[in-house]
Amino acid sequence: MSNPRPRIVMLVHNNVKGDSRVQKQARSIAALGWDVTLLGVSPGRRRFTGDLGGAKVELIPLQPGLHQRPHELRTSFPRDPLAYGNALKARWKDQHLKARRADLGAAKAEFQLYGDRLPAPRRALTWARLQARRAGFKIDAKWTRLRVRRTDALLERRLLGTAPLDMAITKFWLKTMGDRAWRRLDPDLWRYELAFGKAIDKLEPDVIHANDFPVLGVGARAKLRALAKGRDVKLVWDAHEYLAGIKPWRPHPRWHVSQLAHQREYAPYADAVVTVSAELGELLVRDFHLAEPPAVVLNAPGDPAKAGQEQELVVTDAKGAKAWEPTVSDAEAAVPSLRARCGVGPDVPVMVYSGAGAPQRGLDTMVEALPDLPGVHAAFILPRQADAYAAALLARAEELGAADRVHFLPYVEHYQVVEHLAEADFGVIPIHHWPNHEIALITKFFEYAHARLPIVVSDVEAMGSMVRATGQGEVFAAEDAADFARAAQAVLADPERYRKAYDGAVDLDAWTWERQAEVLEGVYRRLLER
Repeated sequence: MSNPRPRIVMLVHNNVKGDSRVQKQARSIAALGWDVTLLGVSPGRRRFTGDLGGAKVELIPLQPGLHQRPHELRTSFPRDPLAYGNALKARWKDQHLKARRADLGAAKAEFQLYGDRLPAPRRALTWARLQARRAGFKIDAKWTRLRVRRTDALLERRLLGTAPLDMAITKFWLKTMGDRAWRRLDPDLWRYELAFGKAIDKLEPDVIHANDFPVLGVGARAKLRALAKGRDVKLVWDAHEYLAGIKPWRPHPRWHVSQLAHQREYAPYADAVVTVSAELGELLVRDFHLAEPPAVVLNAPGDPAKAGQEQELVVTDAKGAKAWEPTVSDAEAAVPSLRARCGVGPDVPVMVYSGAGAPQRGLDTMVEALPDLPGVHAAFILPRQADAYAAALLARAEELGAADRVHFLPYVEHYQVVEHLAEADFGVIPIHHWPNHEIALITKFFEYAHARLPIVVSDVEAMGSMVRATGQGEVFAAEDAADFARAAQAVLADPERYRKAYDGAVDLDAWTWERQAEVLEGVYRRLLER
C-alpha cells in the first residue's frame, strides 16, 4: 500500500454505545495502524465526537421529516370525506372544542352568580342566549368529535398500512419501480444519507465499511461520488443479519419490503462482503450471486486477559457535554458483581440472559419456568430495563409468585461482559425459530463460552448443533417452558460436566476478537492491493 495510513470510515445506524461489534472493529483496526473514523447516530439533536482507542468517533443527528411516509402527509379526501384534512387540523379542532367548553362553563357560572342582579327582561334574554350557546355547542361538539375520530382512524389505518388500498399501492410501486421502490415506500432511509453523506466525502476514505443493511446505500453512493472525482474507494458490506429472515424491526408492512429492495439495489456495489457466520455467507452468495464467499468475522468477545486495557466510550458535544452518563461509576471501576447487583449470595443459583429484550428473544420462557425451578434467580441484563416488554415479564413473574427472583440489570461495558457473567451458574439463549436465528453463533453465545458458563439454548440450528457437539450445555425445545426447566435442572445438577467442554472440545482461542480482527484487516489489505 502506497499510503502508510489508509483512511477507513465505518458506518453504523445506531449510537455505537451498545454495539460491541462496531466498537471492537474501530478500536482493533486503529490499533493495527489504520486511520479509522466511526460515524454513528447521535442520541439527541447535537453532534458528538470522541475517541475510541485511537479511532475517531462522530455521532451525527438524524433530522426529522423523512421518517414519515408520503401517504401519511396526504389530505383525508377522498379516503374519508368526513375526516379533517390532516391530523394537525384535527388536533386544533379538538383543543378548540375544549376551550369553548371552558368558556361556556364560565358564562354559565357567571349567570348563576350575577343573573339575579339583571333586570327581568335582560335576565331572560341572557338566559335564552346561554341556552342557545349550549345547544349549539352540543351539536358542534358531536360533529367535531365525529370528525376527529374519523381523522384518527384514518391516520391509524395509514400508519398500519394494511388497508386494501394501501396494500395495492405498495404492490404498484414495487411493480413499477422495482428495487428503487423503497424511495416511495420508506424514505426514512434517506435520513442516513443526509446525516453521513457530506461527512464521508470530507474524510476522503480509502475504504468505507458499512455495518448492516440500513447504511449500505450511504456507503455505495459515497463510493460512486468518489469514483466520479477520480478517487478509488472500496466498499465493504458487513452483513450482521440475514435481512430476509429477520422479524421486521418495525410492524409497518412497507418497512421490510423497503429494506430488502434497498439492500438488493446497493449490494452489487460492495467490493467485499463480511458476515458473522459461514451459513449466512452461503445465503448471501445464493441471494446476491457473490463472486466469492464472504469473510467470516465472528461476534466474539475480546481476549478476557486484555479486557482491562480498554476504556469506556465517551463522546461530547461542542460545549463538552456528554452524550450519556458513564455506564461504570467510580464505585464500579472494577467489573461490577452480578450477584451483588441481584442481591444474592454465592450459593444461590442464578441463570443469566444478556442482550436485547423482545418477544422473539424468548425471555418469557425463562419466567414461565421459574415455578419449576425453586430457588433459582433469573438475571436479565438488558439495554432498557423499564420498557413495556420488561414490565410484562415482571408482571407475569408476580402472577407466578416469583417476582423476587427476577432481576433487570443494566449493561456493563462490552469488555467487562465476560467477567461480569462468570458469576452466574449458566447462561441462557431462549430465542424463537426465525430464519435469522438459525444460522449463526450470536454474540452472547461466545460471551457465555468465555465466561465458561454452561449454556442452555433453544433448538435453533447453529447454536443447538454446537452445544450438542461440544457438550457445553443443554438444548431445549423453543418456547417450551417445561422443557427449558428440564434442561436447566440438568445443568444445575452437574455444572462441572458442562464446564469441562472448555478444557478440550471448545477452542476458546479461535473465539476471540483478536483472531477476528486479523480476518477483517486481511479483507482491507486485499482490497487496497488489488
